[in-house]
Amino acid sequence: MTSLTGRALRLTVYIGEDDTWHHKPLYSEIVHRAHAAGLAGASVFRGIEGFGASSRIHTSRLLSLSEDLPVAVVVVDGEERVRAFLPQLDELVDEGLVTLEECEVVRYVGRSAGPQDTDPKGKKSL
Repeated sequence: MTSLTGRALRLTVYIGEDDTWHHKPLYSEIVHRAHAAGLAGASVFRGIEGFGASSRIHTSRLLSLSEDLPVAVVVVDGEERVRAFLPQLDELVDEGLVTLEECEVVRYVGRSAGPQDTDPKGKKSL
């Protein structure tokens, strides 16, 4: 299990929901490569409205029936590990925005499968 506290780097990749890599969603490929690279974690967030370099507005409102909604893939890990992952993004991301921000990890705790994950009051830990 990866341990992460203190200073870290947040990598955010802004792409379109319909962007693909070898007939597979691009966001999924980024997450799977981040996992294979041993990064601490990655999450994909689907936007309900936005625009990028093309200035075309993408929205989930029913009347617009737009597809290709904005997606953000967020990865947080130590600076060296995140920067080592950047060449893979160069290969994958043709259109989009990639940002890096310094951040501080306050708490990073994974789940395990056993009943030992409950506190004395019977609540599941994070």
